[in-house]
Amino acid sequence: MSDSGKTTREGIIEATGAVEPRTYGGMSHAWRALRHRNFRLFFGGQSISLIGTWMTLVATSWLVYRLTGSALLLGTISFVGQIPSFLLAPFAGVWVDRLDRRKVLLATQALSMVQSLALAALTLTHHITIPWLLALSAMQGIVNAFDMPSRQAFMVHMVEDRRDLSNAIALNSSMVNMTRLIGPSLAGMLIAVSSEGWCFLIDGISYLAVIASLLMMRLPAPMARRNATSALSELKAGWTYVSGFLPIRTILLLFAAVSLLGMPFVVLTPIFAARILHGGPHTLGFLMGAMGVGSLVSALSLAVRKSVLGLVKMIPIAGTVFGLGLIGFGLSRAFWLSMVMAFVAGVGMMLGMAGSNTIIQTIVPEDKRGRVMGYYAMALMGMAPFGSLLAGTMAHAVGAPLTVIANGIAVLLGAAWFTMQLPAVHRAIRPIYREMGILPAEEGMQS
Repeated sequence: MSDSGKTTREGIIEATGAVEPRTYGGMSHAWRALRHRNFRLFFGGQSISLIGTWMTLVATSWLVYRLTGSALLLGTISFVGQIPSFLLAPFAGVWVDRLDRRKVLLATQALSMVQSLALAALTLTHHITIPWLLALSAMQGIVNAFDMPSRQAFMVHMVEDRRDLSNAIALNSSMVNMTRLIGPSLAGMLIAVSSEGWCFLIDGISYLAVIASLLMMRLPAPMARRNATSALSELKAGWTYVSGFLPIRTILLLFAAVSLLGMPFVVLTPIFAARILHGGPHTLGFLMGAMGVGSLVSALSLAVRKSVLGLVKMIPIAGTVFGLGLIGFGLSRAFWLSMVMAFVAGVGMMLGMAGSNTIIQTIVPEDKRGRVMGYYAMALMGMAPFGSLLAGTMAHAVGAPLTVIANGIAVLLGAAWFTMQLPAVHRAIRPIYREMGILPAEEGMQS
């Protein structure tokens, strides 16, 4: 093997390896990524910040619905806030591969703080209007287009032992959903007794925690990267890799479809809370919280895994669970049943998202990580705006329940398609797992 080939192979193994058994200084393997100081700082700071983020998401949806009563405008606001990820995330991924990822994250968090504080000031002074909401949602969408690939690509820098990367991803997903349990509930209670503006203000202040955690991290000086090729050439190389590598292509196609036809049901939850279940903001908070509990259960189940083996086959299972949860949610007219179905939908949604993220981060080369995560952001978040607009339009025409039921059926069809692709995906991944030592060379185990 040539020196360059050896370096590539060793780099992949170092970035993702799965040498077991190992000891973790007395720490359970389910929490092993927390051994790393940088990840602990991120985990703590992000936990505080995300509570505010979830509060803002709920408060924004309720504010739009309170001002307009329109399902179409709910979808439109979501579309404007997410379309930048579709347009910009692949280009953002190129720059993530070129720049200091911590500095990019510091910039995105500071801009997000400004956006939330602007929302708070306008709402608390009763100057908030739909045009302002559209403009500020667009601003946050542009920031998110750079933030998501940066955040995902930065994960590998927060764990000194790269073999803990998959656990860090799972714990990060757990943290997202632990905050989902707290944020929407707090938002529901706060809106019920005061105003959406206080949710925005708390969110703006909460960004200080994650900014402080990033500044406190001890990281090696970033290696200077000589960019011999243009950004456009690197974008093309990233697309060639993503579109030509079957496992990543198949996963991203499925999640583009799920983002288009499944995840936008969240945009319609204020309608279910108010019209179907005859509740208020607290009802919306409980529904979002139930979804968060389901997502947390999925994320924790991934955290206790010792290997990535078997994750690929979990993706269509996750899609099936998600689809069934959506259909049940659309059919329900009882609060307790809607809570159960929101829980089921949360289980399936997070199992698919976190599982696919772990697989992609495991097999992608480090020099393409930012660009691949840019396309991941495009598939996961970039298709959602079209789905939100479609869901809002359908709900306006045929009602929210029928819209969500149709979305659930579409997700089930996507899971069935992925199941048919599994044999080819397994064949493509097995050689990589064998080269990394995850899969014994002489065995044909499942991937």
